[in-house]
Amino acid sequence: MDKSTVEKIGSYRWTIVGLLFFATTINYMDRQVIGYLKPLFSRSLAEGGLGWTNTDFALVTSLFTGFYAIMTFFAGFVIDKIGTKLGLALSLIIWSVFGILNAFAGSMAMVHAAVRSLFGIGEAGNFPASIKTVANWFPKKERALATGIFNSGANVGAMIASLAVPAIAYSVWFGGAIQGWQMAFIITGAIGFIWLIFWFWLYESPAKQKRLSKAEFEYINSDDVAVSATLEEEVPTKVPWYRLFSYKQTWAFVIGKFMTDGIWWFLLFWLPDFMKQQFNMEGHAIMIPLFIVYAVAIVGSVSGGGFPMLFMNKGMEAYKARMTAMLIIAILPVLLILTPYLGNVQHFGENAYILALIVICIGAGAHQAWSANLFTTVSDMFPKKSVGSVTGIGGLAGGIGGVLVQQFAGHLTDHFKGVGEAAAAAQNLVGDAAQAVVQGEVQTAYAIMFALCGFAYLIAWVFMKILVPKFKLITDL
Repeated sequence: MDKSTVEKIGSYRWTIVGLLFFATTINYMDRQVIGYLKPLFSRSLAEGGLGWTNTDFALVTSLFTGFYAIMTFFAGFVIDKIGTKLGLALSLIIWSVFGILNAFAGSMAMVHAAVRSLFGIGEAGNFPASIKTVANWFPKKERALATGIFNSGANVGAMIASLAVPAIAYSVWFGGAIQGWQMAFIITGAIGFIWLIFWFWLYESPAKQKRLSKAEFEYINSDDVAVSATLEEEVPTKVPWYRLFSYKQTWAFVIGKFMTDGIWWFLLFWLPDFMKQQFNMEGHAIMIPLFIVYAVAIVGSVSGGGFPMLFMNKGMEAYKARMTAMLIIAILPVLLILTPYLGNVQHFGENAYILALIVICIGAGAHQAWSANLFTTVSDMFPKKSVGSVTGIGGLAGGIGGVLVQQFAGHLTDHFKGVGEAAAAAQNLVGDAAQAVVQGEVQTAYAIMFALCGFAYLIAWVFMKILVPKFKLITDL
């Protein structure tokens, strides 16, 4: 689309994407706080930590993920009923409030898990609301790109957290009256309320938005049989949720989310601990490496969202173009299985962490590219009135996958840590020598985890292709 065409049509829809981008940035910044506090929380109470084990940490993140998943299911239906404006605003208020309350949860992992679960209830509304908003504001050709742009906020949020959270958490506040980790929760949680001002000021549905030109309104609805389809968001509709499970298109999305969402949760919550176990990096030392990972993931999200347009511009049907792009994207994470080998300091010396970081960056970028396209398969095939509901169902499946991955990671790393401790005790090793043995065993656990991550996307793509080999629009809802 050339410059003159853009000026003729208008571009207010991209302002809406900007709002979704910042909401997602805040969402992931708040979500990622707990991951960067993990090394600090793992210290003993005498060392200023909370004395958590890996299993304790897995309990907190798993319960959050579980509640997030369950509420994503319900949030989709609620947002389809009340609309995106109120739905997304309500979600942000809930997650911001409980994000702040995490600062006052004390040292017990179970209390943090309870508060984090309530935090997850709020966070669950972000993606169903955002995907529904994109479906209402963009024609199919631009939806993956729009999704990729707002979804890149997940990486920006993680990047901001990688720099801000360690700086806040390892600082002294008010003479020590408030601990650094508490301030990390308070500051990040409070930022969301600023976004609300802009959301209520700038957002209305396309049918009500006075800033939207007639030409842009018609362009947005160019895929619809009638322009009045945009009014779906304003007219109360009721789609029985059980009917959605009767479609193979729903199950294709569900499997895609179940198989791959857990990989992203693993990278979000466990990458700081991997850097500590593999390279003895924590606190400020991991800020730049993790910042780089999420910066590359932004490129993956945006470029991956626009990738199918290369095929569409050559005349390929939207769904076929999307699945072709997703197959290419799904091959890239296979490189993750090389992470432990390339990260072996004995083999590659000081360059080891750089090599490991490269393949982790590729995996993170590929996930975001995959996610942008996976979300858009819903709006490709389902009517707008059911997009939030289907997205919620997929979110539930993705959350269940995330719980399983994190529980497995927690028990696996604790198991190998115990093996290392037993081996060190048998050899009468103490101090750094004992720690080296323990870390070596934990690195084995991470090798297993990265192997599982590597092939998840290809397996998911195969199942999706079997269920929906060709594009089929849902017309009977």
